[in-house]
Amino acid sequence: MKTLISRSAVLMGIESLALDAEGEYAIVAEALGGINVLLGPNSKTIINLFDIEIENIKDEITGRERAVLNVENKVEDVTQALLTMARGSTRSSEVNELTKQIIAEVVAEEYVKAGIKSDQNSLYESNHGKYNIRGDLFRRKKQMPTIGSWYKTLLEKAKENTDPNYQFHYSYLKKVMKQYIREYNGQLAYFDGQSTFELLDDVPFINLDISQLEERFARPLAQQILLSWIWEKYVKKNSEDRKKAKRKRVLVDEAWMMLPYPEAVEFLNRMARRARKRNVSLAIISQRFQDFYEKPEAQAVLTSSDTKLFLAQDKSEIEQLKEVFKLSEGEAGFLVSCLIGEGLLKVGQDTAIIQITPTRKEFEFVETNLNKLVQKN
Repeated sequence: MKTLISRSAVLMGIESLALDAEGEYAIVAEALGGINVLLGPNSKTIINLFDIEIENIKDEITGRERAVLNVENKVEDVTQALLTMARGSTRSSEVNELTKQIIAEVVAEEYVKAGIKSDQNSLYESNHGKYNIRGDLFRRKKQMPTIGSWYKTLLEKAKENTDPNYQFHYSYLKKVMKQYIREYNGQLAYFDGQSTFELLDDVPFINLDISQLEERFARPLAQQILLSWIWEKYVKKNSEDRKKAKRKRVLVDEAWMMLPYPEAVEFLNRMARRARKRNVSLAIISQRFQDFYEKPEAQAVLTSSDTKLFLAQDKSEIEQLKEVFKLSEGEAGFLVSCLIGEGLLKVGQDTAIIQITPTRKEFEFVETNLNKLVQKN
């Protein structure tokens, strides 16, 4: 059992969204009156990486909120995800700064083609003075660029550019990115197209289930793309004014899957920093600390977290935990000898030993021990 999201969180008014790598949170969402969204090769749900939203930011001088459309940041987020795609499961060394430049230029051009710029009104089609039944001015969002449209623009620019230094990278991208395009029946094309799902407000628990995707590369890629999309649709919409902002939580389960991919780790770190300003907490859940220990850049997202919960640990990793989290000998000794349900909670500089005792009802939807599940049936 890795984590427990109790009804108390809902009663406290905290909305939660889980990025579920193993398909373990579906029953939690159902129990809490939330919704499940399944993404996979056979799913009809599409999440468009290019989706962009208006955000309200607090003016540092006036203290007032103002609406902005930050296309520049979005171009960078999309570029980072496309770089992960280009590297693929082999994490090819052929991808370098020139490859990134080409990807970024084509991404920026896609938004230009769509007429989307820093003016927030550019996100909408011309309404021609139409009003809805409530008397509000009717505004329909434009169709967003997609990975498919990006690929077509890439092909056009490859024909135009005759510089041999660029041709190699264009040729590489044309070849490896084809697998993500629906028009070519790519085996990883489930993120190509207009989004078919919107995150709803006031839902207590939303679960994005990616467990049907291949584990070695497709799931880490999905984690990165979905984090970018969650930022747009879930985090960014929350106010920077704490008096107006809702209390939200984003849970990333099996976060270790992202660690081999530098762009994914970078986005995870940025998400952790940026979400705080909008009253959104990021919970990183992992059973494989060794993977974090081997990547100093990935340790930052853990050590910068104010709240940490350690459950029983293997002796083989305890020295590394001591080093990274500055645990005392007593704390380390407790973690290698504690019982099921016991743990160490660190909040800032304070530490407490805790006993987690779920209710019988909670056990019904968080139990993952297959032997116990068979006994119940």
